[in-house]
Amino acid sequence: MRPHTPPPPAHDGAGTGPGAPHRRQLHALLAMGHTRIEDFFPGITREMVAGGARLGRGDEVRFYVDGALKAPVDDVTMLGASRPFIEAHVRRRVMALGNVRPERATGRGLLLKGGRAVGVRLAAAGATATETTEDTAPTEYDVRADLVVDAMGRSSRLGTWLAAEGWGQAPVDRMRVDLGYATARFTRGSELPGTVIAHSTPGPAGDYQPVLCEPGALAAAEDGTWSVVLAGYAGHRPGRDRADFLARMRRCVAPLREVAERCEMTGDVEPFHFRESRRRRFADLTDFPGGLVVLGDAMATVNPVYGQGLTLAALQASSLHVHLRSGVSPHDPAWGYFRRAAVVVDAAWQLSTTADLAQPHVTGPYPRGYRFLRWAGDRITTASVRDSQVNQTYLDVVHMRAHPRALTGPRVLARTARVLWGS
Repeated sequence: MRPHTPPPPAHDGAGTGPGAPHRRQLHALLAMGHTRIEDFFPGITREMVAGGARLGRGDEVRFYVDGALKAPVDDVTMLGASRPFIEAHVRRRVMALGNVRPERATGRGLLLKGGRAVGVRLAAAGATATETTEDTAPTEYDVRADLVVDAMGRSSRLGTWLAAEGWGQAPVDRMRVDLGYATARFTRGSELPGTVIAHSTPGPAGDYQPVLCEPGALAAAEDGTWSVVLAGYAGHRPGRDRADFLARMRRCVAPLREVAERCEMTGDVEPFHFRESRRRRFADLTDFPGGLVVLGDAMATVNPVYGQGLTLAALQASSLHVHLRSGVSPHDPAWGYFRRAAVVVDAAWQLSTTADLAQPHVTGPYPRGYRFLRWAGDRITTASVRDSQVNQTYLDVVHMRAHPRALTGPRVLARTARVLWGS
């Protein structure tokens, strides 16, 4: 059998393959995700800003609730850039490492031996399952590895591959949210000179939740444009219609209204439908192959309206880094990694699903203590509009710098009571 010669490195550009059809939507890199990426690749923020990204600090990052601008905080930083732009810079830094070799291929299966993963079976990019001749390399080929990382996204086939070899599958939690969102680009000029990112969400609903819920956000992108995303649930999902998109922007907060009035839309409106949040609880398994870990959307996907996806992946990568630096063998089952990753996944899951359950069409499952979490969350949200200290804790949780339990600590609850009722 002729040895397989790997193809040349993949292009360093945006990448718009079918593996992430939502890549062109507006994405957020929350503060903790930004910190972790900078830790992995020192100086990458400076490189991205030099390439056209905008770094927003303080009141350049604006959060609104029911149209009201939230109380100012100093300790908030967010990067204004598209996901393809961020990916390209991360990819460039990874490819500059001396021990990295790209393989442009499609995963066909997992190689297992003696209770652990020892590699993957691949098919060369562009090849079909029947393309095998004496003059060409075989369609499928094997790559051996000490550690295999499943980062294949929410449609990962790992569970199917493992089941075919007799391994159990991780329990899966699901919450159907039926969210639709759409992104459009606008030319960026001298309007909104002090704004890099503006994000608007509906406020507490009390004992009811309005049927119409239309969150919106904008971010300065690297190519001299505004990237604007609008979202809606169930029957209020946005579509491709440009006039409807502009009408929705004009119902939103001042920064989005101003962009709708003063800036030209470039290109089409690109919608995307997110049906359900999903997490796979690998830490609950009692048996799992060694030499194998799962990361990113293959482990968990949560409602993207909260912007946690990229940051959650970065925190999982950080969990894997800590696990491997602890001196464990990569050939052993990675229980330490799965437990660490579960902490950040559970935090993101709690934050997003507790908020999602306020929607009338979301019917559960309800977590233990939901009524109190909802009651406290609504009042903390109201207080965060008025008080910088409450808002700082609120944003620390949203940006995944603190666990959601920080919002129900006695100091925050006491401060919230003083702000709302003067006690």
